[in-house]
Amino acid sequence: MIVRRLLFVLLSLLLAAPVAAQDVDPIVSATQTLDQASANFKAVDTAFNGRTDATERGVLHDRAAAIKAAATAQVTVLTAQLALIDARVTQLGPATPGIAEAPDIRTQRRQLMQQRSTVDSAIKRGKLLAVEADQLASEIGASQADEFSERMSQRLWSPLTAAFWRPVVHSLPRDIRRTGLFISIEYDAAWRGLSTVGGALSVFFGTLAALALAWPARIALRRLGRQYVIDRVPGNRVRRSGLALWLVAVGTLVPWLAAICFVAGLRNADMLAPSWDGLGDSLVRAVFIAAFISALGGALLQRKQPSWRLIPILDDTAEGLRPWSFATAGVGVASLLLIDFGQALGASGPVTEATDGVVAIIHILLLLGILVSGARLRSRAMITEDGEEAPDRAGAAFVSLGAWALLLVSVLALLTGYVALAYFLSRFIVWVGIVAAALYLALVATDDICTSLFARDGRIANTFHQGFGVRRSLIDQFGVALSALLRLVLIGFAASFVFAPFGSNFGTLLGQIGQVSKGVTIGQITIAPGAILRAGGVLIGGLFVVRGAQRWLTSRYLPATELDAGARNSIAMVARYTGLILSVLWALASLGIGIERIALLLSALSVGIGFGLQAITQNFVSGLILLAERPVKIGDWVRIGDQEGDVKRISVRATEIQIADRSTLIVPNSELITKSIVNKTMADPLGRIQLQFSVPLGTDVGQVRTMLATMFEEAPAVLDDPGPVIFIDSIADARVNLNMFAYVRSPRDVYPARSEILFKLLQRMPEAGIELGTTPQQVQWIGAAPTGAEGVIDTGEKV
Repeated sequence: MIVRRLLFVLLSLLLAAPVAAQDVDPIVSATQTLDQASANFKAVDTAFNGRTDATERGVLHDRAAAIKAAATAQVTVLTAQLALIDARVTQLGPATPGIAEAPDIRTQRRQLMQQRSTVDSAIKRGKLLAVEADQLASEIGASQADEFSERMSQRLWSPLTAAFWRPVVHSLPRDIRRTGLFISIEYDAAWRGLSTVGGALSVFFGTLAALALAWPARIALRRLGRQYVIDRVPGNRVRRSGLALWLVAVGTLVPWLAAICFVAGLRNADMLAPSWDGLGDSLVRAVFIAAFISALGGALLQRKQPSWRLIPILDDTAEGLRPWSFATAGVGVASLLLIDFGQALGASGPVTEATDGVVAIIHILLLLGILVSGARLRSRAMITEDGEEAPDRAGAAFVSLGAWALLLVSVLALLTGYVALAYFLSRFIVWVGIVAAALYLALVATDDICTSLFARDGRIANTFHQGFGVRRSLIDQFGVALSALLRLVLIGFAASFVFAPFGSNFGTLLGQIGQVSKGVTIGQITIAPGAILRAGGVLIGGLFVVRGAQRWLTSRYLPATELDAGARNSIAMVARYTGLILSVLWALASLGIGIERIALLLSALSVGIGFGLQAITQNFVSGLILLAERPVKIGDWVRIGDQEGDVKRISVRATEIQIADRSTLIVPNSELITKSIVNKTMADPLGRIQLQFSVPLGTDVGQVRTMLATMFEEAPAVLDDPGPVIFIDSIADARVNLNMFAYVRSPRDVYPARSEILFKLLQRMPEAGIELGTTPQQVQWIGAAPTGAEGVIDTGEKV
């Protein structure tokens, strides 16, 4: 599959590139490229008319797609040349009837018109070639889909019945004789190779090199990488992921090189018969796959060093899952060699079908064991060491449920005689698990490497900050954004690798299914189940992407910026609702609803909004104004009416405020826009303490001032800048009225700091003999006796 993709890219580059010469006319180069593409198209069409297998059809499909790309590219080049020719003709101006032109202008006009005719003809030919190549590629893809669908829908007898095994038993004697002859040919070749000194030495040194690589070299490289990571790599996240990558690379490449050395020794000794040469490549490929699966499982699980483990699982879970990675590797090697041996042997049809059934049974048993063991380990891990239930993960449960469903389908397919379908599904589940594990390691390693290299306190950030004045937060943001981009690329590669071992037939089949599902038309109404499912899938996918993007913004990217909590919340909320609107519009477009129909729908909804949804619309618009203008932001201390508290969350409908009793006050956004509120931290986050009291006239106010300054200095919440100030407000009724102010970091600290100062004030002033209180007041009833007589109430207060 990968070789086919590389061939496709090379064909596209070769066909789309002009002739490599400096002085060649672009029109001539494009025309020659179109001629070559036309010849290649005829060759592909002729080859497709003959009998081809699945691999050959895949190559032909890629060649047809490359021809289409080349024709389209040359049409673009010729269109640009045609525009230049038209511009030159325009510069010459129109020919005036009855007036003879200069000979050179007439000759130039004739040449330009001839050239224009040639280019226009080439453009039409290129467009036609692109259309024909696209139709041919679609036809080849349809044939692939048809063959795959026919193979998947082929029904045999159930393996539980004797009718399935009867043809196998009937053809088994011939296959046994064929196998004996096949083995005897290799036996003779091996004996002839070993009978010579050179052949024996070649086998000896090849085997010795393979053993040295597979055992001491692999162990030494693992220890060397571990020691290097411990001694040289800084103590951050990249240490764990870097070690995991090294273990996977060593555990995969070293056994693969060992297998290459072993097979090379056999080939140099001429011990492989021509019919067995392909099995040597199969052995190398099987060792590579098995080593990769085993090394990947070991790197992710890390049984002996839990602190280096990338997957957040318990030690018992890692210990229980590790043997299944070896079992998966063994099943992969056995199934691959068994299938390749049958193809090289030329086994009969019944034996091949039985082989597929056996391979399907092996994979089903492997999957059953993994799922059952995983369920037991997961249920055991649900109880923590303290005996409390740990929260389960919905993602793991969903994946497990999907695997069980596919396994059930494959078992039912096998029991009902759909051996090919069971064979495909069982292998597909195992391969998806391998790709998912590799993708997880790649995603974690990419994120760790990018965020560590471009950390705000790293070497790169220091270099750019000191040398170019780039803010450290920008370097950190770049690392997070680069990590997200690279991980998206890795996800795309993983998606393409999912169907790589099975060819492109399955994807083509899905495309054909999407084209066939046109729906049922009743009158003027078309019921399209495919469109409904597609729209639902688009909406679910869009919501999933929006949720993931918002989670990435709030947890990774925005914390790396220098924005405050309110600005981060505004950006996250705007991005969320923008994504939701785009997802809904995309889903409606998937249903076939155009922009004009959506506008008509919105106009119809506006009537309902005008009558019954005014408050909701008002709050929604007010929420957008709050997120844009930010008169109130997250973290502000606000007062609304007789309630005050911290702003915790701002959505497009309402704002949540946590008040002093820890309850949440939900305020519609329109209230914050249309009514007056007090934002105590909008312009200045500081809080102010005010104290007022009086002392008798004649008190040493200097001593009082010194004692008050000492109390303010002893209060830890009171700021030094701006410092506290003490004023004499007035002198009235034989008392000195004092007024003082001090500042704390937040209005939230005003009440406790003021209380602490009042406690000290009420304790120290009386100890110093200073009387605290307010101005004595008298209340006299109108018409009552004079002052001091009966009926006078003295309300003088002393504290």
